[in-house]
Amino acid sequence: MSESLQRYYAALCQTNLPNAVDMAGMHRNVGRMLEMAQYAVKGYEPFFPVKLVVFPEFAQVAPVFETVEELHDRLAVPIPNEFLDRYCDLARKLGVYIQTSSFLEKDSRYPGHVFNTTCLVGPDGILLKYRKVHPWIPWELHTSPHDLPDYQEPLFPVVQTEIGCLGVAICYDWLFPEAIRQLALQGAEVLLRVSAYMDPWGTASPMEWWTLVNRVRAIENLAYVVACNQGASLRNYPPFSWPGGSMIVDYDGRIIVQAEPGTGEKIVVGPVDIAAVREERNRRLGHHMLAHLRTEAYSGYRISIYPQAATSAPPTADDVNNRINIGRLRWRQACQQLKKQTETVSENEAHV
Repeated sequence: MSESLQRYYAALCQTNLPNAVDMAGMHRNVGRMLEMAQYAVKGYEPFFPVKLVVFPEFAQVAPVFETVEELHDRLAVPIPNEFLDRYCDLARKLGVYIQTSSFLEKDSRYPGHVFNTTCLVGPDGILLKYRKVHPWIPWELHTSPHDLPDYQEPLFPVVQTEIGCLGVAICYDWLFPEAIRQLALQGAEVLLRVSAYMDPWGTASPMEWWTLVNRVRAIENLAYVVACNQGASLRNYPPFSWPGGSMIVDYDGRIIVQAEPGTGEKIVVGPVDIAAVREERNRRLGHHMLAHLRTEAYSGYRISIYPQAATSAPPTADDVNNRINIGRLRWRQACQQLKKQTETVSENEAHV
């Protein structure tokens, strides 16, 4: 990596766009986002190098129709696609990396399914494709790749680039520390969050989940978090309003920069210091949570809770609700099983 790219700036392009209901609407929204990316890179060029641009979830398209069938037929696209071509062209022109907003993706290998997918593109094209592992159930009926019995692709891919080792996860994925830890365990130094985090779980007390989760994930993974959130109004993206608050957090949980909380289209830029992350990971003895992991101790993770799908059919609302109920039952059973194991160990020790 060249010395100049060990320290660079990232731009978070927070959007407030009308919902797309067709391909023309998607092109309109992508066009506006690409304008914002150019503003971020060229506008700040006299001051510092913006090398990474990140967009929020559901900026170009959202699940505005009630059924998976409608989403699949009217808004879902394969990857690669004509919209990604536009992102790639701009990344090549500007010499930057762009974490796209999410696509509703269809794949001929999984007929009828719709994935919530984001792509990292760079000057050389598509570098990484990530499919949301934890859809926001029961509201989202996208397919999780985890739920497909014969799915063979990596669930948590990372990529090494000239601006560091990058990994991404989408919105609700971030409420599962296990998911983000998979990225860090593969060396991710910068964790990208593509998110549509609605009120009241945003930036305001007493439920500032957005801020808290971003900071904790940075601390526990000794990594930068570059998190872009939807800033859409209730008028544009019903039935929710979106608090924005896009932010960059360093490896010690310090908020480096944050968009002023509140609805609206905004660009916020801040520094990412890859050299510092590497130095801290190499130097630290204390508070190195990645090196302190006692993986064998976490016996609860050996128990399956949320079940994979019983068939290869796309999920339905009834199917998702049934699996949530199974997950709750399995969780209670896991509690009892682990409690019994602990009691048995204690009894054995008492007889020694």
